[in-house]
Amino acid sequence: MRRLLLRLVLVLALPVVLVIVWWVSSSGSEDVYWPPLGTIVSAFPDVWTGERWRGDVLPSVLRLTAGYALAGAVGVALGTLIGSHRRVRAVCEPVLEFLRAVPPPVLVPVIMLFAGIGDTMKVVVIASGCVWPVLLNTVEGVRAVDAVASETARSYGITGAARLRHVVLPSASPQIFAGLRQALSVGIILMVISEMFAASNGLGFTIVQFQRSFAIPDMWTGILLLGLLGFVLSVLFQLVERRALGWYHGLRTAARRSR
Repeated sequence: MRRLLLRLVLVLALPVVLVIVWWVSSSGSEDVYWPPLGTIVSAFPDVWTGERWRGDVLPSVLRLTAGYALAGAVGVALGTLIGSHRRVRAVCEPVLEFLRAVPPPVLVPVIMLFAGIGDTMKVVVIASGCVWPVLLNTVEGVRAVDAVASETARSYGITGAARLRHVVLPSASPQIFAGLRQALSVGIILMVISEMFAASNGLGFTIVQFQRSFAIPDMWTGILLLGLLGFVLSVLFQLVERRALGWYHGLRTAARRSR
């Protein structure tokens, strides 16, 4: 219990300090673009009503979920294929290095030409940026599969799909989840950017509308909501990761105790 309380204090200490500093430093502010934190907090429930949650927040979360899931599936599948075959990796590597160097926001006008201005465009924009951390981490994870484990599986006749399921993916899963974690933050950024182009709802669209109408406290509430959304998604991801990689964290804990 004491250890849990200590961890909770360590997690909350810095956010609490930053909030206090922001509250105190902005309390007497008369700058239009830098309103007091108290004003922003008091405006939050008036801005983000139930109707706005259904009309703006929910569509954004659904687009993020769809794009993130698509990127995860494509990234793991292609990464496993490329990482498992040296010749495929040699052929694909120059193209991958070129494509990943192109910032996804630059592709928004191009994607709009092919996918229109609806939800499909936004999902594709999110997926186009999220796929790279997953893909590259999967490639490296598959390449790093222990040679002894691979030879043991081969000697026991474990090949094909069985080898992929029981040897390759479990060994690569820590790095796959590292890529998925990186992709989550990228996805939130691209979700907002995609909703700033030819959109009629969503968090990005709403924040821009507040900015254009000089509703600055309302704009700040949207920014705070994005931060809270990122925090909640990060916590949920950690719960899933710890459950999926329980064996991995157990091995690391045992290794630390044995030193």
